[in-house]
Formats: sequence, C-alpha cells, structure tokens
Amino acid sequence: MNHTGKVDQDDIVRARNALLGSGRRTAREEVDAYRVLARVSPASYLPPLVRALQRLSYDGSSGTKHPNSLALCEEAVTAARSIDPAEPARADALYGALDSCQRELYSLGRRAEGLALRAEMAVIGRAEAELSGGPVIRGLREWAAGLSEEGRYAEAADAMTELVSAMLPMGPREGALAWSLLEWIGALHNAGRSDETLAAFETLVGMEAAEAANDRGSMACHLYSLIGYAVMLDSHGRGGQAALVRQEALALLTELADTGERKVWSGYQESFWAALLFFSGAESDQPATGEPRLGSGAAPVPWSPDARRRYAAGRHVLRDAVDTLTVQATESPDQHLAELVRSHRAFTIRSIVRAEHHTHLVAERARSLFDDGVGLARRLSQHDPVDGTRALARALIDRSTFHTAAHEYGAALDDFRQALSHLGEAY
Repeated sequence: MNHTGKVDQDDIVRARNALLGSGRRTAREEVDAYRVLARVSPASYLPPLVRALQRLSYDGSSGTKHPNSLALCEEAVTAARSIDPAEPARADALYGALDSCQRELYSLGRRAEGLALRAEMAVIGRAEAELSGGPVIRGLREWAAGLSEEGRYAEAADAMTELVSAMLPMGPREGALAWSLLEWIGALHNAGRSDETLAAFETLVGMEAAEAANDRGSMACHLYSLIGYAVMLDSHGRGGQAALVRQEALALLTELADTGERKVWSGYQESFWAALLFFSGAESDQPATGEPRLGSGAAPVPWSPDARRRYAAGRHVLRDAVDTLTVQATESPDQHLAELVRSHRAFTIRSIVRAEHHTHLVAERARSLFDDGVGLARRLSQHDPVDGTRALARALIDRSTFHTAAHEYGAALDDFRQALSHLGEAY
C-alpha cells in the first residue's frame, strides 16, 4: 500500500464528508474513505481502515462473506503492517487483521498459510504479555489448535502447557480454564505423555468437584469429567483406578437422581458433555487420509473452518458406512457386527459434536442414536461375550451421559448401573 503518492484534494474532501455525514454509511463507503485518508494521515487513519476492511470482508449481522473476502483480509493485514511500530494501536490492529485472514485462509483449505499467520499472532501475543507483564499469551490457544490439526502434538502440548500454566493461578474464570484444560489434556494424550495427561485430567476433575461443591459449577459437568477421567485411565492401562473413579461417578449420579442440580444453569454443560463425548470416542474415529487431525478433548470452537467442514462431511461418510454395515451385519454378524458398533458410535459422536451449538435439539435428534447404539452393542455381546460386553458397557455409559444432558437423571442412573454390572463392578 502506497501512502506517499499525491492525493487529489477533492477526493480528500469527499472522504471526510463521507465520514462526517449524518447519514448511515455502508462498509464499502467507509473503506473507500479510509483508503484515501490513510494516504494523507497514516497514523490517524490506518487503524480504522484495518477495522473497516475486516467489517467489509464479513458481515457478522447477516453471516455473509464478501465475494472478495480474502483480498480484503490481506489488504487489512498489509495496512496493519504499515502502521508505525511505535504506535500503541499497531499490535491490536495487526493481531485482529491476522486473525480474520487466517480464518479465511483455513476456510479455503490453505492450511499452511493459515498456520503461519497463527504463529505470527502468538508472537504478537507474547510480545504484548512481556510488555504488560500479563501472564496469558494471546493467540497461543489458536496456535496450539493449528498444531494439533497438523498432527504436531508435541508442539501443541508444549504450547498448551505454557497457556494453562499461566491460567491456573487465576482460577476457573467462569469455565474458561476448563476448556483449556480439556485441550491441554488432548494434546498431552496425543503426544504420548501419559503421566502428564493423567495429572492434567486429575486437575480438571478436582476443579469441577470444587466448583460443584461450592455451587459455582454444575454437578453434571463434574460427572462428565469423572467419566472422561475413567476412560482416560482405562486407555492408559490404569483399570483399577478407573473402576474407583466410576464409583465416584456412581455416587454423584445417585445424588443427581435423588435431588437434581442444586441450581439452574445455562446450557454450557451440554457443550461440556459434547466435548468429553468427543474425547472418549477419539480412538475409534480416526481422521481419513488428508483430513485435519483434531486434538481429542477439544471443543469445536478453536478448530479451523476447514476442520469443522471436513469433520461434518465425515459424518455423511460414516452414515453411509453404517447403512452398508447394517445389511452386512444382518447377513454375517461375526464378520461385520463389531465394525458396525464402532462406526455407529463414531457417527453418533460426530452428530452430537456437530450439534454442539444447537443443544436444544440434542434430545430430539440424538435419543434414537444412543438407543440404537445400546441395541447394537447388546447384539454384539451375544456374539462376542468378551469384547461385546465391554462395548455394551461403553454404550450404556454413553447413553447415561445423554440422559444426564437431557436432565433424565433416573434413566441415567439405571444405564450407569447396568454398565457397571457388565464391567463386573459394584453398582
């Protein structure tokens, strides 16, 4: 962007009049005016030009993108880079422009370029933190999520460790810490750092227990964290400890069935349930070739637009696989029933995660999925008493958490007790 060339005085007058006029301006008119004035007075008009370009690229009120959204985002980045480094507004303007641009790049499948911009955002956040003395580095979460999608789990785990270490002294922060803990746990798990993974999960469980005990968090979220912790312990060969955690979950669910929640909560606990359900199903739902990897335990919020789109598209592939396997398992259950159970569970979890922002529809759409999952697992237990019984216990626990999310605590307790009986544990 050239800010040194001569600008026609009539253009300057028109631009100033456009901004000073009492009528409502369009985003296009603002951009045109700021483009002219930024050439005359960069210090004053480059920051508002950056913001105007971002508004023009995407209309948040209507949810529509400009046909040339990427070009506008790239222009915003160029304008932000042109701001004098000594200007206090530069860092914030550049960070916002990079954020908009990386989202657009990811939405177009240009993942490497998007990740590079996320790296720059984290550099800006680190510089801001060093300057202000603030503990939390802006952009680190997005950088870690991008690394996870590329399968760079060790780096993602390091980034999330740094972020969570800064957040822990500040406490739960109305649930913000819980989401970061889940992402941290997922990155540690995928990086193969078993002891750190379990320690991090124990931190999450302890925090949710304290929040529920002090009526600052829901009992349901404490329950989901316990069930997720048991799954993680089992996956790391700690079956005895997992059984003890399930007993804690049983006691909590029994209390929920007797008394219900002690307070009325907003719908965030359904999103928490969806994230932990995704966590527990990650091992059986690996990404297809070329599909972005997702850090288990991560809610969809930090995923790139490309990852969200491909994850949703994968649901249709699973639906077709379930339909095909249903026919094959009827004809030859010994060969196909176990795969049908796995694919149906993966499809169910993808359906719940996809509906995470529409939790009021969960009960209506998901009930039959969980019922069918239990029915299929019950069939498998008759053909394969060892693996099938474990699958049945898992399906019953899945449905128990669904009932909990739907506030059907008695039904949730019944399913959980059945699951424990199939696992040979006290109920």
